Order: sequence, then structure tokens, then C-alpha cells
Amino acid sequence: MKRTWISAIIWMIGLTCLAQAGPDSPHTSPPSALTSENSYDYFFLEAMVQRQKGNDDSAFDLLRHCLQLKPDAPETYYYLAQYYSAMKDQERTLQYVKRAAELSPDEPTFLETLAQLYIGSRQYEKATDAIEELYAHHKDRDDLLDMLFRLYQEQKRYDEAIRTLDLMESIGGKSERLSYAKSEIYTAMGNSKAAIGEMEALAKQYPNDLNYLGRYADMLLMNDQEKRAVEIYDRILKEEPNNVRAQASMLTYYRVQQDTAAVEQMTERILLNKNTTAAQKTYLLRQMISENEDQGGDSTQVLAMLRKLMTPKPLDVDIASLCVAYMDLKQMPRDSIKPVLRRILDVQPDNASARLQLVSYAWTEKDMDRIITLCKQARQYNPDEMAFYYYQGMAYYQKDEKDEALSAFQNGIGVINENSNPEIVSDFYSVMGDLLHQKGLAREAFAAYDSCLVWKEDNIMCLNNYAYYLSELGEKLTKAEEMSQKTIKAEPKNSTYLDTYAWILFMQKRYAEAKIYIDQALQNKVDSMDNSVILEHAGDIYAQSGETAQAVQLWQEALQNRPEEKILIRKIKLKKYIKE
Repeated sequence: MKRTWISAIIWMIGLTCLAQAGPDSPHTSPPSALTSENSYDYFFLEAMVQRQKGNDDSAFDLLRHCLQLKPDAPETYYYLAQYYSAMKDQERTLQYVKRAAELSPDEPTFLETLAQLYIGSRQYEKATDAIEELYAHHKDRDDLLDMLFRLYQEQKRYDEAIRTLDLMESIGGKSERLSYAKSEIYTAMGNSKAAIGEMEALAKQYPNDLNYLGRYADMLLMNDQEKRAVEIYDRILKEEPNNVRAQASMLTYYRVQQDTAAVEQMTERILLNKNTTAAQKTYLLRQMISENEDQGGDSTQVLAMLRKLMTPKPLDVDIASLCVAYMDLKQMPRDSIKPVLRRILDVQPDNASARLQLVSYAWTEKDMDRIITLCKQARQYNPDEMAFYYYQGMAYYQKDEKDEALSAFQNGIGVINENSNPEIVSDFYSVMGDLLHQKGLAREAFAAYDSCLVWKEDNIMCLNNYAYYLSELGEKLTKAEEMSQKTIKAEPKNSTYLDTYAWILFMQKRYAEAKIYIDQALQNKVDSMDNSVILEHAGDIYAQSGETAQAVQLWQEALQNRPEEKILIRKIKLKKYIKE
């Protein structure tokens, strides 16, 4: 803001007074050294000081006071508008910025801010007026011309848009961007001749750049002058056979003509073109796959093309990955997909997605040794990918190599973060808990189970095992009962979960209730499983419920699967429950 040298002196006096008052002293009235005429300058300065300190409430109050002292101060309106904007009062924001611009029409910031507010509220005509006025005083700002062009275009004021583009050309010279814009506007106006003329002029200006010639041909094609367009494409491809842009335009032309054979031929030509980018190839292949699916989904043609594209070395991983996705889509045998995945890893050994897919195949095939090998390799290239630690640990667990399994899980914990998959993390800790318990480390196992439930409070397997191991120790039986109850609510016919809940009730000496749930466990037990534990628990519960004969019968059934179990033999012999 412009100020006279007198105002500058008054500001300095105000600064001195502020310094004497202290840095945090809010001023509600000017020091006596200032006359009433200069109060505005004093309070405005204080408002700016408070604003700088972040004391927005004080700054806002001071600015409103300034407006009372000087109702025609543009800077006050401008800064108050910012506060009203923060308060989401858009109507008053616009009103105050508009007033600031009216009071100080030579200040570009006010007028430009006003224009942006108009644009934000879709008042394009008023925004245009503001930018036009601003440009009238600032002819050196090319960015204002660009804004004007966009506003004219938005309002379909095409003649003015063209004049603006002409003005931009007269200042900066003809350019690709401006020619395209003018051609687009002429097309919108229905003036195909002028639209074509713009692109022709651009092509003539840069005769050695075949891309501009291709743009000219595209414009001809868009305006139903196919013959001339195709002649130009042919000329380009004679001079530059691998011009991807011309090939793509010809492909579009063949599609419009519904010339299926020519479409297939040109598609293959573009895909095998050494100048075609990976992104272009991927896009074209996706289009080819989509069309193939629409026509019945014969995979022969697509797979033949994919194999051609994967023949050159080095392998294009993007194409190979698309091939894998397509083969998955067509539900092709795993044995035909695995070699492609292995080729991807040969070129890109840190490709976690490809390796994980091979791991998942090995898991389905129960090839635990293959899983371990794949995961060991993965940890060299993807040390932060938690899934590989999980699968490696589970593979060792399936092989009953407990120390190696525990080591894999413990190493995996180190890469867990807030973005990790809660399901996998929860299973991490759950299996760790099982392993630790099997090694006789009950306290460490319970800590792992607690961590598991933090990540997934309804991990049913963890809840069951945690509850059962607590009941074995006779500890925290109320907590164990609550956890076990969640499992039977989730799976009310799971014999294992019913047995756990019945056993916890038994440990609480609630024999009648325990008998209800152990009977349900017996009714739902799976014949193919070893149910000796459930049978022994049922015998114990029946014995403590006074039904000795039934208890002995149940213990005898349990003994058939565990003939060397001494405690069972003693129970049967003594015909009573014996605490282990």
C-alpha cells in the first residue's frame, strides 16, 4: 500500500509506542502522543502486529475499529475479507474485496482477488470484467490473457476467445498450444475450414516435424476429409515407418471404417513397434482384451500376441504382468502361469506381487519347502514385506519345525507398522502365541495373544486357545469365559469351541452348565477328528455331576485313541475324576 512520508513517520511513532508498551500488550486506544487524525494508522499497524503474532481475534477487532475510523480504507476491507473468508462468510468476503477494489482500482491484488472470488462462485461474466480491467493497466502480464481466454471459452464467447489467442500469438509468436486452442475453438464454432487452417499453418511452420503434420491430418479426419487425412498418414509412415502417432491415427480410422482385418494388423504393428511406450502397449492390449471379450472371449489371439511381445529380451515386466492377469482372468492352469511369474522374477527379483502369487500357488499345493525357499529369497529383496515372514513361518509351522517358525514370526514383527494388514498381523501374533505355549513359555504366549487381539479383537482361533490355556492354569477364568463365549457365538456348532467353554465352566465348578455345553460338543464332534480330549472332558464333567457310569463309558472311548494315557486308565479304574 502506498503511503506518504508523513504516514511513514506516524507509523514509526506507533512502532516506538508499541515497543514501550511491550510485545504482548493489546492496545485499545492510541497513546496520547498521537492525534485523533492519525489514530487509524496506529490501530492498523497494531492490527498487523497482532495478525503477525497469530492473535487473529485481536486483529479482527482492531480492523473493524479501523473501519469505523476510516470507512474508505481499501486495505482494511481487504484484510477483513480474509477473516470473513476464514469464517466461511462468502457473501461478506466478496462484498469487502469488491469494496477494496473500488476504493483502490490501481491495486492489482484487490482486483485479481475479486476475479478469483467471482470464478469460485461461477460468476464468470463479472470475473471477466475484473480481469479485463486489470489487463488494461497491466499489459505486461501474459497470464491475464490466458485467464481471459479460459473465461471467454467457459462462456462460449468464441469470437473474443479467438481475438485473445490472436493477441497472445502477436506477443509470443505462433505455438503448438495456441494453435490447438484456436483449432478447438473454431471446431466448437462449427468453422471447420478455420480449424483445419490453423493446424495446416502449424504444420507448414514446422515442416520437419511430422507430428505437426499428423495433427493436421487428425483435424482433416475429424472434419470428414478422410481421403486427404489417409494420404498424409501414408506419407508420414513412408518417411517414418515407426511413427507411433500416425499408426494410432490410422488405427482409429480403421475402427471407424469397421475394417476388422486392418484393425488387427495395425494393432499388431503398433504393439511390435520399438517406439511404442510400455504405457501405450498396455493401454492397447487392454483395449484388445476388452474387444476380444465382447466378441466371445477367444483367448487364442490375445495369448499369441502376448507371447510375441514377451519374446524380445529383456522382458517387458508390465506386459508380462498383464499376461499373468489375463491368464488368471481366463482361469488358465497354474502350471502355465508359473513360468511367466518366474520370468518376471528373473528380470525383477524384487517384484513382490509376482513372488506372492507363486507363494500362494505353493500354499494351495501344500509345497512347504517351495514356500520357504521363495520367502527366504523375498526377504533379501523385500525385507519390509510382512507377508513373506508370515508364509515362511506358517510353512515351518506346518512342517513342525517350531523354532524356525517362531524365528520367522519374530523377525516379521519388526516390519509391522500402522499400514500393515490387521488380519495378517493378528494371525502373526496368534500363531506366535501357540508356538510359545508349546515351548512352555506361557507368559510370553499370553502377551502374544494380547497383541493379536489388539489388532483384531474377534480373532476366533486366538480367543479359543487363549481362553483354554488360561483355564488349564486355572487363571483369570472370568476373562477366559468371556473370550470363549465370543467363539461359540461366532461358531455355535464348533465342537472345539464348545468343549473349551464347557471346560472353563467346569473349572469354575459350574458342572450343570458345563454338562449342557459338553453335550453340544459331543453332538457336533467330527468323526474324522481325534475327539479323545472332548471325550475325556465329557467324562470329567459327568463324573463331577454324579453320573459315574456315563463318565466311565466316555473315558473308555477316549482311551481308544490314547491307550497309553495313564491318567485315563486311573480314572477308569477308580471311577472318579482325578485332577492332573
